[in-house]
Amino acid sequence: MSGAEGLSGPKMTVDYARAIGNVAYLWGWSLVNMHNRRTLMEKLPEPGLLAGIVPAGPPGTIGMLHDYIRPEERVVACPNQDVAYGFGVLDAERGPSVVQVPDFGDRFWVYQVVDQRTDSFVELGKMYGTAPGFYLLAPASWDGDVPEGITGVFRYDTRVGAVIPRVFMDDTVEDRAAIAPIVGRISMYPLSEFDGEVKIRDWSSVPSFGGGGATGDEAETQWVDPETYFDAFGAVLDEVPPLPGEEAMYDWFRSVLAAADRDPAVAGALRQSAIDTDATVGELFEFRNIGIPVAHNWTTQRNGAAFGTDYLSRTAIGKSNIFVNTPNETVYYYQDLDDAAARLHGSNTYSVAFPAGQLPPVRGFWSLTVYNKHHFFHPNNLDRYSLGTKNQNLTSGDDGSLTITVGGQAPTDPKLLANWLPAPADEFTIYLRAYWPEQTVLDGNWQPPAVSRVTPA
Repeated sequence: MSGAEGLSGPKMTVDYARAIGNVAYLWGWSLVNMHNRRTLMEKLPEPGLLAGIVPAGPPGTIGMLHDYIRPEERVVACPNQDVAYGFGVLDAERGPSVVQVPDFGDRFWVYQVVDQRTDSFVELGKMYGTAPGFYLLAPASWDGDVPEGITGVFRYDTRVGAVIPRVFMDDTVEDRAAIAPIVGRISMYPLSEFDGEVKIRDWSSVPSFGGGGATGDEAETQWVDPETYFDAFGAVLDEVPPLPGEEAMYDWFRSVLAAADRDPAVAGALRQSAIDTDATVGELFEFRNIGIPVAHNWTTQRNGAAFGTDYLSRTAIGKSNIFVNTPNETVYYYQDLDDAAARLHGSNTYSVAFPAGQLPPVRGFWSLTVYNKHHFFHPNNLDRYSLGTKNQNLTSGDDGSLTITVGGQAPTDPKLLANWLPAPADEFTIYLRAYWPEQTVLDGNWQPPAVSRVTPA
């Protein structure tokens, strides 16, 4: 419009800015979470372990475990103890990375790779029949030549991504030894380092770096600070291109950020909106508040790592248990309540009884895990946090049923003790995983049994 060149933008009320800030916080929480994880990883000189526990590396690389994750871990809520994990981040500004896939034989494995929206953009795993080889993870904007020897290429359109290999391991000394040469061939590195040769590393001997919150307070590392949320939000809008239909929303958010640059009162309102809305995000941490209800007070979800414009699920899963797999890779069931809708508490004893022939129908593995109220493991004398496929000594009933007991006092009968999961003397959560689920899980025909409080004799 003629004569508008000197105008600085429309006026904006503080209340309006606060209302938009509430939406922006709920919408972008997971995107900022990923942005901040990248900034931490940029400080690492090479692949290794945060606080000697959590696999990590500078962007474009991964760290890898050779055993289960330890209970002191606080970087990612709801870890499992069925797999050897790897973890690393991608940064599109650094160009493509090569990820190595060794020959896993009959062992279950899957590489989860997500973009900054925490949506998956690869298919790498046993369920896909993936061949061993070298796979390129490339920014959508990269127009370089794919070298000879690359088996496949996957592209992503955000600045940040995360790469998380998972390799199943029995809870035995023998399988810990058997897995070592396999995980030694799992690696990720910049394309510039690719020479067509498999790089081998002894992941049992890697450097340890500062904690980075890896073993901090009882809750997960605070990846999103509402006080500084809007300091990074503008950069995040640049890092994550809008999905179809989101263009107007991006303009909406940018108009408020521009007003905040001009007006300290608007900037203050945005900051306060993040602080206020953080309580709402906190409510999404509780599994009983999110997802799809199923039988016996369990909840689940069916669009993990494929959230698209389901912003509620993206933020809820990001807050409660970020980095879930897609449903065809893993189905998750969450439980905060017993079958009478009372909050689970470790002062009580509960049973989870699978009738004969009704264990979770999977082609990969299943497990039942206990987490404390912060969604982390509860340290205990048995060093036991989950039971399932990995366990060789579970005791079934004469009719073929399997009953797992959770919480209360440890059984004195060795057969009952083998099926017992310790729980904290506080509120806790039960979490059921079904890796590579059968169709009866995906279509809802199979559902978990009730978590029933056991009446003392």
